[in-house]
Amino acid sequence: MSGGKDPGAGKVLGPQTPGLEEPNGATRSTAIFGSDVMAETLQALDVPYIALNPGASYRGLHDSIVNYLGNDSPKMLLCLHEEHTVAIAQGYAKVTGKPMAVAVHSNVGLMHATMAIFNAWCDRMPVVILGATGIVDAVKRRPWIEWIHTSRDQAALVRNYVKWDDQPGSVGAARESILRAAWQAKTAPMGPTYVVLDVELQEQSVAEPLPPINPQRYMPPVAQHADAGQCRAAMDLMLSAKRPLILAGRMSRSVEAWNNLVAIAEKLGAQVATDTKIGASFPTDHPLHVGAFGSGPAKEVLSAIEQADVILSLDWVDLAGTIKTAIGEREVSAKVIQVSLDHVLHNGWSMDYMALPTVDLFIPAETDLAIAEMARALEGKPRKPVSGKGQAALSPDLVSGPISVAQMFHGLRLATEGRDVSLLQVPLSYNPQSWHFRHPLDYIGSDGGGGIGSGPGISIGAALALMNSGRLPISVFGDGNYMMGCAAIWTAVHYKIPVLMIITNNQSFYNDELHQERVARTRNRPVENKWIGQRMDNPELDLATIARGQGAVGFGPVKDASELVSVLKEAVKELDAGKCVVVDVRVLPGYA
Repeated sequence: MSGGKDPGAGKVLGPQTPGLEEPNGATRSTAIFGSDVMAETLQALDVPYIALNPGASYRGLHDSIVNYLGNDSPKMLLCLHEEHTVAIAQGYAKVTGKPMAVAVHSNVGLMHATMAIFNAWCDRMPVVILGATGIVDAVKRRPWIEWIHTSRDQAALVRNYVKWDDQPGSVGAARESILRAAWQAKTAPMGPTYVVLDVELQEQSVAEPLPPINPQRYMPPVAQHADAGQCRAAMDLMLSAKRPLILAGRMSRSVEAWNNLVAIAEKLGAQVATDTKIGASFPTDHPLHVGAFGSGPAKEVLSAIEQADVILSLDWVDLAGTIKTAIGEREVSAKVIQVSLDHVLHNGWSMDYMALPTVDLFIPAETDLAIAEMARALEGKPRKPVSGKGQAALSPDLVSGPISVAQMFHGLRLATEGRDVSLLQVPLSYNPQSWHFRHPLDYIGSDGGGGIGSGPGISIGAALALMNSGRLPISVFGDGNYMMGCAAIWTAVHYKIPVLMIITNNQSFYNDELHQERVARTRNRPVENKWIGQRMDNPELDLATIARGQGAVGFGPVKDASELVSVLKEAVKELDAGKCVVVDVRVLPGYA
């Protein structure tokens, strides 16, 4: 990569709408301005998209992407709020494992984006975020606006929940910073990175082309392999166990890793537990699948932990808390094997690292690579006989009357029968027994940080990554989540990203009703008042109209269980036609 550019560099996958946001007379000449170099660095990295909400602080970079790159690799995805930009990038990464770029405007845009950045951080997802600031040299700033949009250390706002940040002082340093940001973001353990680009740096002329570099030589692949001896020791412990248990935690969307884990479990005869906080990691209708954590712990999993004599944790989220929930304060009698790299990111600001677990054998490695090494350690070992059948999915009758969340999922299964579905989110009221995951893309996991409002953005980013995959991208989440992020729908409609969002609408921030109920009971106060400051009615929110107002297809409200299948089948037809679809389903409050 040099001051010149390769006209064929980078290919954009996904929405290709002829005539949509194609610039007129875009140049393909040598880099003239600092932002041209920054833009071509993104293209050399094969970054397919940059999600953004426009702002003057990065007007130079914006111009370079449009009039130097021709709005191609990266292609701009215009969003109506900075939270959506990062959420879309997070959703894209949850499917692909690869980073998109994001641009946020100055300190104010970063402030909007912080919750979504925290979600991506807790979810361990790679996102390359480019920020900007007013001119650092104070005597050159425009009056008023460039003063309030200039910060001495802008990245301090997010430094505790990004992997790395920088504010380069030259065009050459900016090129290096973008390379490093992309490399750091996608190196395990993955996470978001942040680079601040000074307005003056973007807009200054480049007198001479920068010396050419090959970006791949500055981004060497880093694989955190597992030690073969440790993996053999781990498998020896599991083989000697009478009641081995695998806690299947963070993994990639790799089919190979999925198949390796199934083979390991079958050779060990080990029960396997999963968790809906993260993506699908093991077939949930397999006879060895003991259960899944949902919004709360599963009794079957807690019982399996209590009875286990050896536990293999594959980067399980909150290992110590999970075991404590099962056995209380007493000492862990089981041998515990932990595979994780998460400790590399722990910095003390956020407690997303959870409690310190008891561990007898620690294997610092990427989960997929450790699983591969463990599978090799078991080569030649026979599969242990597996008795019984996997647990059947809940199938409540869809009789006329109010709709439960379990009924909604049963109706969705009937409406999508025979199709490959990727669930992009599930609500807190979801019962893990309502749907079976048989492929790593059947479910991509939650938002990571509990930042409500992420549902639409993450769903759209994931749907973008799934375009042309043959899979139905369907997301199910609550009305509070929808209302905080529903403006992201415009981006899906504008760029023709097909996605189906089903809103389990109980017209309340119901999780907090339960909290108020607990407090009231503890204080011997009226439980009947728990709804005050929680319910979203009078007037009722018309969620389908909000979607239609942005060009999406809206259905509902659906209030009768007997109508579910027919409405959802119509919604799937619209999804197949390439539409963004929202279905408002009024559900009974309550959790599984």
